[in-house]
Amino acid sequence: MGFTDAVRTCFTKYVDFKGRASRSEFWNWALFNLIASIVLGILSDRLSLAFAVATLLPYIAVATRRLHDTGRGGWAQLVGLIPLIGWIVVLVWLVRPGEPGPNRYGPEPS
Repeated sequence: MGFTDAVRTCFTKYVDFKGRASRSEFWNWALFNLIASIVLGILSDRLSLAFAVATLLPYIAVATRRLHDTGRGGWAQLVGLIPLIGWIVVLVWLVRPGEPGPNRYGPEPS
């Protein structure tokens, strides 16, 4: 999935926690959030904060769909709250390739 397609998909599925998301969809969304936050932070801290609040739910939703692609539930994101090591574990899960073929969360993302 391309950069613009990923951003469009994540805004379209704003709070859709069902289904699966490919690695490219998740990481292109993360890149969009990083770039937009930096640019808006240079312009205004308030704009950056407003953007972060506006994209929090889509970020959680796409991360949930990404974890579904690896065979884990969305609640696995809470492991990231464990001090020092939790965010590393979640990052490894998000980087791993998805399960081939359909799984209990739906068909393989295109």
